[in-house]
Amino acid sequence: MDYGSILAEQFLESVELSKNYALLLLHLVDKPEVELTIKIAGAVAFKNFIKRNWPVTEDGTNRIHLEDRELVKKLIVNLMLHSPEAIQKQLSDAVSIIGRYDFPNKWPDLISEMVEKFGTGDFHVINGILHTAHSLFKRYRHEFKSQELWTEIKFVLDKFAKPLTELFQATMNLATTHANNPDALKVIYSSLVIICKVFYSLNFQDLPEFFEDNMAVWMPQFHILLTADVKCLHTEDDDEPGLLEKLKAQVCENVALYAQKYDEEFQPYLPNFVTAAWNLLISTGKQSKYDLLVSTALQFLATVADRSHYRHLFEDPVVLSNICEKVIIPNMEFRNEELFEDNPEEYIRRDIEGSDVDTRRRSACDLVKVLSRYFEAKMMEIFGQYVKIMLKHYEDNPALNWRSKDAALYLVTSLASKGQTQRQGITQTSELVDLTDFARHHTLPELQKEDVNLLPVLKADSIKYVMIFRSILPKEMVVGSLTQLVRHLDATSQVVHTYAACAIDKILLMSVDGSPIVKAAELSSIAQEILTKLLNVLSRPNSLENEYVMKAIMRTFSCLQERVIPYLGEVLPKLTEKLAVVARNPSKPHFNHYLFETIGLSIRIVCSANPSSVSSFEAALFPIFQELLQQDVQEFIPYVFQVLSLLLEQHTSGDAPEPYMVLFPCLLSPVLWERPGNIHPLVRLLQAFIRTAAQQISNTHKVSGLLGVFQKLIASKLNDHEGFYLMQSIIEHFPKDALSPYMKQIFVLMFQRLSSTKTTKYVKGLLVFFCFYAVKLGASELIDMVDSIQQQMFRMVLERLFLQDIQKISGPVEKKVTAVGVTKMLCECPQFIDGPYSNMWAPLLQALVSFFELPEDKSLHPDDHFVEVDDAPGYQPSYSQLAFASKKEHDPLYGKSHHAPGYQPSYSQLAFASKKEHDPLYGKSHHAPSYQPSYSQLAFASKKEHDPLYDVSDPKIFLARSLGKLSTAYPGRFGPLITSGLSEQHRQHLTSYLNIAGVHMV
Repeated sequence: MDYGSILAEQFLESVELSKNYALLLLHLVDKPEVELTIKIAGAVAFKNFIKRNWPVTEDGTNRIHLEDRELVKKLIVNLMLHSPEAIQKQLSDAVSIIGRYDFPNKWPDLISEMVEKFGTGDFHVINGILHTAHSLFKRYRHEFKSQELWTEIKFVLDKFAKPLTELFQATMNLATTHANNPDALKVIYSSLVIICKVFYSLNFQDLPEFFEDNMAVWMPQFHILLTADVKCLHTEDDDEPGLLEKLKAQVCENVALYAQKYDEEFQPYLPNFVTAAWNLLISTGKQSKYDLLVSTALQFLATVADRSHYRHLFEDPVVLSNICEKVIIPNMEFRNEELFEDNPEEYIRRDIEGSDVDTRRRSACDLVKVLSRYFEAKMMEIFGQYVKIMLKHYEDNPALNWRSKDAALYLVTSLASKGQTQRQGITQTSELVDLTDFARHHTLPELQKEDVNLLPVLKADSIKYVMIFRSILPKEMVVGSLTQLVRHLDATSQVVHTYAACAIDKILLMSVDGSPIVKAAELSSIAQEILTKLLNVLSRPNSLENEYVMKAIMRTFSCLQERVIPYLGEVLPKLTEKLAVVARNPSKPHFNHYLFETIGLSIRIVCSANPSSVSSFEAALFPIFQELLQQDVQEFIPYVFQVLSLLLEQHTSGDAPEPYMVLFPCLLSPVLWERPGNIHPLVRLLQAFIRTAAQQISNTHKVSGLLGVFQKLIASKLNDHEGFYLMQSIIEHFPKDALSPYMKQIFVLMFQRLSSTKTTKYVKGLLVFFCFYAVKLGASELIDMVDSIQQQMFRMVLERLFLQDIQKISGPVEKKVTAVGVTKMLCECPQFIDGPYSNMWAPLLQALVSFFELPEDKSLHPDDHFVEVDDAPGYQPSYSQLAFASKKEHDPLYGKSHHAPGYQPSYSQLAFASKKEHDPLYGKSHHAPSYQPSYSQLAFASKKEHDPLYDVSDPKIFLARSLGKLSTAYPGRFGPLITSGLSEQHRQHLTSYLNIAGVHMV
């Protein structure tokens, strides 16, 4: 390890926020006497500096001086363009990063400055501009439509479309002029590739008027490029595409975009492109370098066939037969044998994870699906014959002709599939394909052969067939296949035993009418065999951290529940040993996630049956967790906090063991709270400490440390909801006298945040907190506390918060807390009965009735527009919850009949531990953006539901009975007030509550 380099990097990072730092780096990059390697290092450092610091932080902190920002934007384009290519790429990336935040509003001259350079005639400069434009504009391909986006694109088109078109024409002319100059053509064609990419980005959202008016310029030239055969650009490399292949593939993407989205305007040009694509497909070789080109050409044909204007081009059976014979069948042949054997992880990623979008086979499959949608009977007749021929070819000599059966299986899958979901596989199929019969005669026999290592590609195909058609095939056939799938866990091929594990997972997840198709009792008969074989796979050199195998173990535990306990004595030591190993070098985030899920699920299952068993888990896990925390293994620390929470939650109140209390002060360390991925699991862990050890914490004078954490959280738009969760736990469990010295300052902090940034999320959280405080410590105490800050301040709280925003509160449990809190203000608070707020009694009661009867108000506060998307509490980019370690949701008003899945209003839980769904990870695919290695939420370690106020079952009845008690105490006083202060409709609703409760106002 080069410690000198590390120290140098740390020094640079420590001074990078100094004024002129960025300008010094650019000056270094521009100095001619400096060695190129040093200049490249400076350019990389500059790009990384921009990436880290150019965005303005959540609290408005600007980490780069304003003068430096303006000078960087003034200098960087020219410096980029006269730099060597290696430096140009780094600076181009930096321009794109700056543009992402500043363009066009804060950098309106960027496009004009770039366009000026087109006139230089220097293709080194022009290509630098084009690469930057491509990097800047490619986000238009995936941005959601908005007025802001339209405005920006129009701004770009007004300044860039005409110069780009002129550059395209000039470059095409240069290609003709220099037709015999290979070196010039390489530069020219590299420019054409980027021009075509920029064209795609600028046309993606909508058809710009300029490009519609100039289709006669672009489309004939695109046709020339698609049909061109420039001999000097042919390459000898059979694997990597050359410039010609890249250019033609991009042209195919461009015309496919027009055929799909602008078919009416594109119609005159389409026939020539269909012919060109057809000729390209039947004349292009099978070398890998042509894969992208062939797949994009196939996708273009699929797009054309899917449009009603052009469907007639494919109706003729002769045309369909030619497409099948000359295009589809050749491109469905198995070509990944080397990948299957030498890089099985990549094969799996492409095949069952759907990342094969640019492969020939996938594109041919997509074309089959489109044609089958519109010409189903003809396609089945034509392709059925080919399937029979391919299967017969295989049967003649299986060892030699297995590729024929592989292609037949793939073709049948493509023909039959009409609709698919991630959870259930294929759910809609063609009635013309008998999938059950095909499985019985062609896929299950492959799995029933004694040798699990014979023809592994066909084994994998057959397992995949069962897996994807599991919702269509008879239940008995699917469940019956489990025995064969378990056998194939012994296969030496990584693909085969991985597919077997994946299929087991998906079958155990299946349910009919909410009931699993594989019952725990049925699975228990083969549980020993499944778990043994799955663990054996994890000892194979090529599957030491196989995520599909780990997920199958987790699913087996989940299906068996308490029936897994007899096997845990053997299984858990192996899992904890595996945890200790992977902790040394966390490299497989999905494997690690499912490993922690399984551990969390084990704790939940065992401790549900025998709570005292928690000590055994603590003895096994604490040494590993201690090592992870000491070594600061950042990928695992959020998991550790979740599992520690789950373990601590098994203890009764006032019973936090000593090792936890030794850990507690460390949890208040500011450095832990700097990492976004730590915050939610840390808050939950602190809540567990507060529940089990409030008196111990109070005795050791750590309350102020907790309040420091609260202060940090409440100041953040991103994490203010976490601050409310923490404070509610503190109020619920701490002795009142321990909090008294701090309460006024807590309220001051809340009001300060309200005055600085009044977001809808914060207001909702604040209202729920006020009501929670009223429920736990008294409504009168709440009013006194607020008014102690400023006289009559609670009137402002009522007028500007409760009456205006109570309707915004969402979530059944939050609504319940709010309703009970407001009821206590109305019925148990002297300040509302005879005090300064008596004139607010009727308006607040009317607001409460509206709260019960009217829909949620989803309007936003102005400050919401300054909250980034990632600030939303339900989406934390570095956090996905562990299902089996999830916290039981806490409802302080337990007893209400309709429990909601989410007590915590601003946090969207990703998994099920609060609801008994069959799949706790459903809706939380590990490919989703919320699953990041820095914090993955454990669904199976989630918090359990807990409600200390079990006596309130219905807030409306609670209101009616409370009003009844109030009217008894003050006879004849509140009935007339209700009559005069509430509208007729509100009085009718209130009367219905009273009637249901059997209450009569005195």
